Amino acid sequence: MLNSETQSNMPSLTQGLALAGLLLDILALGVQAATLEQFTAVSFPLKDIFDNQAASPDGFANFDANGQVLSIDPTFVHELHFLYAGDATGGEFGKSFILNFEDNTTQTLQFVAKNWWRWPDLNHGVIRTQYHFEGNGTTKNFNSTQIYQWSTAIPSESKLQSITLPLNNPAHQLHLFGMAYTPSAPPPNVTTSSSSAKALPETEAVIAVRRARFTTKWEILPSSKSNKEKAQTVEVTLANILPTNTLSPSTSIISNHTISITGGGIATVRPGSIVRLVPGDQVRVDVLVTGSTKGRNATVEVRDKNGKVVGRSPGWAVSELVKTWTPDREVLERHEVPTWWKKAKYGIFIHWGVYSFPAWAPNGTYAEWYKPFPSYKPAPDSFRRFPTDSWNLHNPPNASSPVWNHHLETFGQDVIYDDFIANFTASKFNAGAWVDLFDRAGAKYFVFVTKHHDGYALFDTKNTTHRSSVHLNPHHDFLASLMQTSKREKPNLRRGTYYSLPEWFNPDSFKYGFGSWPGGLAHNAFNSSEIEPYTGRLNISDYIDDLQVPQMLDLATVYDTEIMWCDIGGPNKTLEVAAQFYNHAERCGAVPDFDTPEYATFGAIQARAWESNEGMDPFSYGLNSATNASQYKNATTIVQTLVDIVSKNGNFLLDVGPNADGEIIAPMANNLLDAGKWIDYAGDCDFWFQTSQDLVPAGSVLAPARFTTTPTTFCIVAFNQPTGGQLVIQKRLPLLPGDKIFLMSPDTSVAHTELKWNVTEQGVTKIQVTDDQTQGVQNAWAFQVQFNVG
Repeated sequence: MLNSETQSNMPSLTQGLALAGLLLDILALGVQAATLEQFTAVSFPLKDIFDNQAASPDGFANFDANGQVLSIDPTFVHELHFLYAGDATGGEFGKSFILNFEDNTTQTLQFVAKNWWRWPDLNHGVIRTQYHFEGNGTTKNFNSTQIYQWSTAIPSESKLQSITLPLNNPAHQLHLFGMAYTPSAPPPNVTTSSSSAKALPETEAVIAVRRARFTTKWEILPSSKSNKEKAQTVEVTLANILPTNTLSPSTSIISNHTISITGGGIATVRPGSIVRLVPGDQVRVDVLVTGSTKGRNATVEVRDKNGKVVGRSPGWAVSELVKTWTPDREVLERHEVPTWWKKAKYGIFIHWGVYSFPAWAPNGTYAEWYKPFPSYKPAPDSFRRFPTDSWNLHNPPNASSPVWNHHLETFGQDVIYDDFIANFTASKFNAGAWVDLFDRAGAKYFVFVTKHHDGYALFDTKNTTHRSSVHLNPHHDFLASLMQTSKREKPNLRRGTYYSLPEWFNPDSFKYGFGSWPGGLAHNAFNSSEIEPYTGRLNISDYIDDLQVPQMLDLATVYDTEIMWCDIGGPNKTLEVAAQFYNHAERCGAVPDFDTPEYATFGAIQARAWESNEGMDPFSYGLNSATNASQYKNATTIVQTLVDIVSKNGNFLLDVGPNADGEIIAPMANNLLDAGKWIDYAGDCDFWFQTSQDLVPAGSVLAPARFTTTPTTFCIVAFNQPTGGQLVIQKRLPLLPGDKIFLMSPDTSVAHTELKWNVTEQGVTKIQVTDDQTQGVQNAWAFQVQFNVG
């Protein structure tokens, strides 16, 4: 049993920890050339229960999970691996695997499946084709086909003996192409039947390099005289593959260890560093190197706090930095999100435009889709129609459409959408006030909608079109003001842009039209014989070459956007554009760097970068006057959503919709500021490999606590106020004697009170905290564990 008083109740423990550290140092001296443990994977045998033919003469192949039980010789398991594709009418969906352990306990593993296709192109699989055949090869479907890989930690308190697969649901089918597990190392003094297994001493953490990946990310060397010499980022993941039930100081890394890369002319210019790695856990660090050469292998080297080699892991493939981005998918797919974006975690989305004047939509639909003037054009067979309810509400243009009725009653049948341009005054727009609000709200970046589907742009579109705020009312370059003000007044706030690739009714995009983006001038909703104008249009030869591409390049090179959202898809040249501005924009079009679930989140930790985006309004990104201010996300919802997403390795992009005058209305601004107070004192954490949240008893109405971490601390965030004088956590945490736990508080004038804690033999953590201590906290209760670093 461990507790916070162990150190004071057992005076010899400090000496014991020191002795353990000394023993680790002595062991390191004796194994300077030792090879670290191998991180292995053992396949589950699927062939007996699945037809695993990738193709068959009759076009039938069955990969469906449907309640089958996969059994193995009982084994402590560190991690599970899946190769799969989801098959549903929508996007992501959940499936539950049942883990069955040798001690007769079970645990539900929540699996989030991504669809094999999703239009627009928002998800990205490890195996990907640009089209697939239907009708036994008679036709092509140009929705890209994707197979995904997902890995997850599972409890290793007891040996795993079988896994029960989810039941089949025809509406949400899960296709499994492969499953494997990484076994834990044998616990101390326990041998296996394998002739190569060894009994481990009780004073040794078993460290393996899970992965060493030479990325396309880089940093400018501080010593670079020309400010152009780049150091490459190598992402190294270390795992302590002992079972979690062996957790102790002697089986953990408890002092500063450094990770470097050697071999083939490689020089480490900034090593990675870890201070805590307990059994069953993993830590990922960045190592900066120079001199990597393609075709050679590298060695990962781990040293203890005294600089002694703990072990090495050779044979890792090296890849050079991309020196020139070319318009080739296989090259651009190597591009990665920048380090700053992964660390930022929280951003502000801004939907603002002509639609901000009518600012109306029925509940459940997007106000920025205010467009009750449809034209009709069949969608090309090569594209699947985009299932957008708000568009369907506008079809047909008659009394069955709530938007049609609202427009008739509010503005009359003689007012068309482009008449609203005169009402988009932006008379109270203040870029300084905006960026100050974002900063005080705790955001680390913003993404500004530069052009939505109506084609009206908020930047200087030059001679591509004059359908913009520069050439039309209110004759202002809002993007320039926002970017320049942010650089000057909030240089730490990163700057991004959103850009809609298609436009609803641009006549020049008619030949590229598809689904709800048909192109071609709109017919008047009240007199279909009349054709509406497209105000500001210039004569151009080609929509993509003469409008889309030059506008995107200007966003990158003239406005210096640091990240670009290219929405919807459809015909485009984002491959060609990305090759030209990947030094500026980090995500776009056909090769997105991260997944973007919309008004949705993933239910489990994702290895691939992802960002959930949704409005402050529960139904809309643009301002909607039909939504009551009380329905906006309050500070508690914002904070808890952010924590949940961060605990699963995601970013949260929260949208605000300013009004036509350019104000972010008080209810939205105040809720952002209230959340910012919590983020300011408790929001600096990342995801924890082991799990995103605690286990809760079946039928409990309490939300499980979330877990996040930093290199030197561990965070427990409770969404319910602890009662009964304690917070109880069922999951075994990376706590060791000498660690200190504090309840984070908004009152910075008072020192945080250290709390007593203990861990039972079963791994249950109990933190003693009184009602008086928790009363002053709002939104969420964050407990910070400060590691005792030897």
